[in-house]
Amino acid sequence: MLETSARLLRLLSLLQTPRDWTGAELADRLEVSARTIRNDVERLRALGYPVNATRGSVGGYRLGAGAELPPLLLDDEEAVAVAIGLRTAAGGTIAGIEETSLRALAKLEQVLPSRLRRRVNALQTYTIPVPRDEPGPRVDAGTLTTLTAACRDHEQLRFGYQTHDGSESVRKVEPYRLVNWGRRWYLVAWDLDRGDWRTFRVDRLTPRIPAGPRFTPRDLPEDVTDRVRRGVSSAAWRYRADVTVHASAAEVTGRINPAVGTVEAVDESTCVLHTGADSIETLAVHLGLLGYRFEVTAPACLVDYLRTLADRYRDAIGDV
Repeated sequence: MLETSARLLRLLSLLQTPRDWTGAELADRLEVSARTIRNDVERLRALGYPVNATRGSVGGYRLGAGAELPPLLLDDEEAVAVAIGLRTAAGGTIAGIEETSLRALAKLEQVLPSRLRRRVNALQTYTIPVPRDEPGPRVDAGTLTTLTAACRDHEQLRFGYQTHDGSESVRKVEPYRLVNWGRRWYLVAWDLDRGDWRTFRVDRLTPRIPAGPRFTPRDLPEDVTDRVRRGVSSAAWRYRADVTVHASAAEVTGRINPAVGTVEAVDESTCVLHTGADSIETLAVHLGLLGYRFEVTAPACLVDYLRTLADRYRDAIGDV
């Protein structure tokens, strides 16, 4: 009986890999007859595992999706990865999943072998997350579920939206992709009222239920990540600046995080950095850390603050 149970677990582990297995391949892996494989497949089906089978020369077995979630078999690396992911989710930027993440983590750690539990605990004990400068925006898990379902089913969406200046409006869009950029989530969609592509911060929108009618998908005009990056640089910051930098576009691009902004080449030794921040102080400091000579003409508040910083630094060194 123990041998049969162990064989069923091994068979289930093979079937959980995303591929089709012929009966002969499974029989060879488990060193049993094809008849035993057929009997074991029926046992798994009786236990609630939806094992699909196709006939013919290219036929085989594959584990399908059932009405209930069956137990999953994970190898060592998969189990550690899931545990780390659950720990991260418990303190992440998606509201409403902290408790469920902790419950799932508790169940997983209860059955982890001691060697794996030690690895996970070591990662938790000897890694220290650096506190963020300010709390990041948090997104409701139900909102993410609603948006991804609308993207999947090609259903129009209506939602209330609040811009960075606090004004509110109702938007009607065709949703296409969700992008996680740093601490924020963005929705890339076709704005039906404006007749153009738009990028929306998910923490600023409130979906209106029910969803609208289905739509015929359009071709995305470019890479979704590039669109979000440009949308972030043009709309998500409170303060924006176009900074002339006396260095090549390649050099500046290599010095900044893609989330900081976009770089436009002027010539071989000059470029324009389109960037921004939620505060003038942050923007000024980041420009100072760029490491190249630069020129700023707008906005006026940034120019004034750079003058203040220049005087402050000059006074700091005195007559040295």
